[in-house]
Amino acid sequence: MNDALSVSNVTCRYNGQAVLSHLSFNVGKGEIICLLGSSGCGKTTLLKAIAGLLPLDDGTMAINDRIIVNMHLNVPPEQRNVGMIFQDYALFPHLTVGGNVSFGIKHWKKSRIDARVKDMLKLVKLDGLDGRYPHQLSGGQQQRVAIARALACKPDLLLLDEPFSNIDTQVRHSLIKEIKKIFKQQGVTAIFVTHSREEAFAFADKLAVMNRGMIEQYGDSTELYYRPSSRFVADFLGHSSYVPVSSIDNKSMITPLGEWPIEQKDRGHALEWLIRPHNLSILPDSKGNGIVCDAQFMGDNCRYLVKVNGQILIVYSNQLLDTGDKVRLTIHPHVPILFELK
Repeated sequence: MNDALSVSNVTCRYNGQAVLSHLSFNVGKGEIICLLGSSGCGKTTLLKAIAGLLPLDDGTMAINDRIIVNMHLNVPPEQRNVGMIFQDYALFPHLTVGGNVSFGIKHWKKSRIDARVKDMLKLVKLDGLDGRYPHQLSGGQQQRVAIARALACKPDLLLLDEPFSNIDTQVRHSLIKEIKKIFKQQGVTAIFVTHSREEAFAFADKLAVMNRGMIEQYGDSTELYYRPSSRFVADFLGHSSYVPVSSIDNKSMITPLGEWPIEQKDRGHALEWLIRPHNLSILPDSKGNGIVCDAQFMGDNCRYLVKVNGQILIVYSNQLLDTGDKVRLTIHPHVPILFELK
């Protein structure tokens, strides 16, 4: 097997309530996985369970084919070879940068420790700062120290809890790009928790969208965005519009926006058509088929709500329009995603 982590049928309860319910997924070596979901969905609980900080009620976990927990075994956290980076970095304020990085490898020979600290600080671009203390560093630099400390021990798996939430917005994007490059160069297998889809798309190879202690969908980032398995996943990963389908056959479907080709069979009759903003475009047109109901300036573009044949659609455009303006709406060719109405 090539899995760095295997999670099978994991359940975790708190006060009799299931916080995690029958979760199963595998993480390949060198993959970066995001546990994505809103507060209370169970993502941090799952991270702590992998680290060994919370007990399981059922299920099995294995790291590099070595079982770390099942109904008969529970390997202590310090024996799992798992690194963890917390939201507040959890650096020791009384230790220097070098002291923090070397904290987990103090049992090594001094010459080896010194070489490893030097290599790690060079890796995260903090050369020469080993004598500074955490309070003398920026938030981004503190995050780099936390990563250097975690990687110094050569963990089989690295866990990160909201790793970018305390970083200034102006430097967050560049830091995410840089850390991802480091992880890929080092072959690091990582699982990180966030509620930000922007961070998830920028940092992860795969997403596990969580809802009420369960994984709604797991897979490649692009797959989940373009082929969501449910309305929950679709809405969590981006803005969506839904258009009812009045009838459907093997070749086309009839909607308030007109007829649209389709190649799906054996579907229910009560369906909705998911349309993403990137599937649409608008142009000012006094004789157009739509009217702007709401306009919101977003900086590099504008977000519009456009009403067409009784349907409200979300559209992004660099056109400067006002509420009440008439527009011509175009639907770009795409394979439609349909959800059954419940």
